[in-house]
Amino acid sequence: MGKKKQEKHGTNDAGGDAGTDAKMSGKQYEEALYHLHVELVKLQEWAKATGAKVCVLFEGRDGAGKGGVIKAMTERVSPRVFRVVALPAPTEREKSQMYVQRYISHLPAAGEIVIFDRSWYNRAGVERVMGFCSEEQVDGFLRAVPLVERAIIQSGVLLLKYWLEVSEAEQTRRLQARITDQRKTWKLTDMDLKSYSRWYDYSRARDAMFAASDTDESPWFIVHSDDKRRARLNIISHMLDKIPYQAISRKTPKLPARQKRGNYKESDHPYHRVPERF
Repeated sequence: MGKKKQEKHGTNDAGGDAGTDAKMSGKQYEEALYHLHVELVKLQEWAKATGAKVCVLFEGRDGAGKGGVIKAMTERVSPRVFRVVALPAPTEREKSQMYVQRYISHLPAAGEIVIFDRSWYNRAGVERVMGFCSEEQVDGFLRAVPLVERAIIQSGVLLLKYWLEVSEAEQTRRLQARITDQRKTWKLTDMDLKSYSRWYDYSRARDAMFAASDTDESPWFIVHSDDKRRARLNIISHMLDKIPYQAISRKTPKLPARQKRGNYKESDHPYHRVPERF
C-alpha cells in the first residue's frame, strides 16, 4: 500500500509537514477531499465484500477538530458501514461495570468501520483531569489497555488511534467562536469551560497515556490540527494507507426504461405544501 497509495491520495503522512505554510484554498481542499471520498467508497465496498473489521479512535483536546475530521470522513459513505460512536456520560449501571465493557459492545462486526469520537481513553484524559476517577483506577486502566487492545487486534480488528493536537492560541480562538457564533453554542459545555483552564493537567495526562499505550502493536498517530483542512486530508489519507483495501470490481449499472403512463392520472388531492420562501 505504501508509497504509491500516498502519491495517489496526494497528501503527506498524518502529522507531517504539508510542504507549505500557505493557506489552502477552499477549491484546493474540495478537490483533494473529492479524491479521498472516492477512495473511502472503495474502502467501504471492500469492507463489505471481505468482512473486514476496522476501528478508528479519535482523541484530542477540546476544540482540536475531531468532529470536523469525522464529518469529512463520513459524509459520502453509508452510515450502515461507517458507524460513528459518541457515547454520553456513563449511567449508574455502566459505572458499576468493568470500565471498557460499554465500549466493547460497539466494536465492529464483519463489514463495518467503527469510528469512536472519544473512546475508552476518556479514563486517561477527561476523567483523570476532572477527578471523575481515582489515580488507582487510572493506573489500572493504563496497565490493562495494551492487553485489551492486543485482544481486540487478535480478534481480527484493524485498530487505528489518532490524537489531534491543537495549540493554545488556536484552541482559545475556536472555543471563543463557540461563545459568539450562535451556530456553535451547542458545542460549548460546562466541561469544556472547566477543562480549558487545565491545559497542563491535560498535557501531563496525555503524556502518561502515550507512555503506557503507544505500542508497536497499537501506536498513536499524532496530527497537528491548527490547519483544519490539511489535518482532515492528512488523517484520511493516512488511514487509507494503513488499511490494505482494494477496489472491488463491479459492473457499471444502466438505468432501465421507465414504464409508460398508461391510464394513470395526476391526483387532485389538496396537498399541504411547504411555502417556497427561497
